[in-house]
Amino acid sequence: MPDWAIWLVAAALLAGGEVLTLGLFLGPLALAAILAALVALAGASLGLEIGAFVAGSIASLAIVRPIARRHMRMPAHVRTGAAALIGQRAVVLERVDADGGMVKIGGEVWSARAYDEDHVLEAGKRVEVMKIEGATALVSE
Repeated sequence: MPDWAIWLVAAALLAGGEVLTLGLFLGPLALAAILAALVALAGASLGLEIGAFVAGSIASLAIVRPIARRHMRMPAHVRTGAAALIGQRAVVLERVDADGGMVKIGGEVWSARAYDEDHVLEAGKRVEVMKIEGATALVSE
């Protein structure tokens, strides 16, 4: 098997590992393996391929990983869609418990469940949106 094919298999395995772990570590290494595959495809020696992999790993971990981590920890004022609702205040319209209920979040009525299954939140209570699951807000005091 040619060197470039081995590097591409390594890149695929690293990318698959990133998808399974979401640790933002294996993805940058997969990018470095692709770089090494390109170097191998150009006909370079094994030493240059390994050098390209090491340099690509260091560069991608130093550049890509911090950017990706910042995007995963995006502040609330930058979030959009349902993610922007997390941390917002809501008013209980209909009693909310583990089975369901209704809340009003920023002028919109949402189905809701209690974040803590043991809690019951009565109508008129102010709550905080802890999580969004589909079209249901999980709320807590």
